[in-house]
Amino acid sequence: MTPLHALAVFAAGVAAGCINVVVGSGSLITFPTLVALGYPPVVANVSNTVGLVPGSAAGAYGYRRELKGQRTRLLWLGGASVIGAVVGGLLLLTLPPEIFKVVVPVLIAIACVLVVAQPKLSHWLGGRQSHPHGGPWLWLGVLASGVYGGYFGAAQGVVLMALLGIFLNEDLQRVNAVKNVLAGFVNGAAAVLFIVVTHVDWMVASCIAAGSVVGGLLGASVGRRLPSRVLRILIVLVGLVAIIKLL
Repeated sequence: MTPLHALAVFAAGVAAGCINVVVGSGSLITFPTLVALGYPPVVANVSNTVGLVPGSAAGAYGYRRELKGQRTRLLWLGGASVIGAVVGGLLLLTLPPEIFKVVVPVLIAIACVLVVAQPKLSHWLGGRQSHPHGGPWLWLGVLASGVYGGYFGAAQGVVLMALLGIFLNEDLQRVNAVKNVLAGFVNGAAAVLFIVVTHVDWMVASCIAAGSVVGGLLGASVGRRLPSRVLRILIVLVGLVAIIKLL
């Protein structure tokens, strides 16, 4: 890796770390950057997943105030994220990518619609939802988003925000804090799997890691100040960009 390439990967990591914390979908920056620099897609995807883990931790730290009182919820949903991530990582290593190329844009489009409709859906479910942590349907939804996140991960934040916003009776910023931790669980579990069973380009992963930590802290500083309506609009816009890029 040349110094110029390292700088480009670091810069992509900063941008991805920031976007991941505020909305999600930072992989839409780092993954194309690595492919454009000549890295094979699987190596790029694996190294990108490993590199983004420290950024997720930095983002979760930045949202530590919004995470207060949610430990039990994180443990409940975190198990689903980890299981899903391991399954998704195994699918990445065994299945042809064509299978998900059709499914992923549809999934993100549905998530965008759910984000827009989330206030009304939350109100409708308000009298029906008795579980403080979202119940079994949210657990299964987080499990499925973990599978997707372990496989590729672009826009998994959009999917998680849609699910969490609908099933949890919480302010959107507290929901975003949970999203950051769960996305970190997904990236972390997938990263461990990839380190054990496949090749990781550690120079690439290190550059992304350094950048994503900077971006994660910046993103938390910005994201925590955004009004819920602005945050919702950003989520939908990023989801639409993800769909366009993946088609």
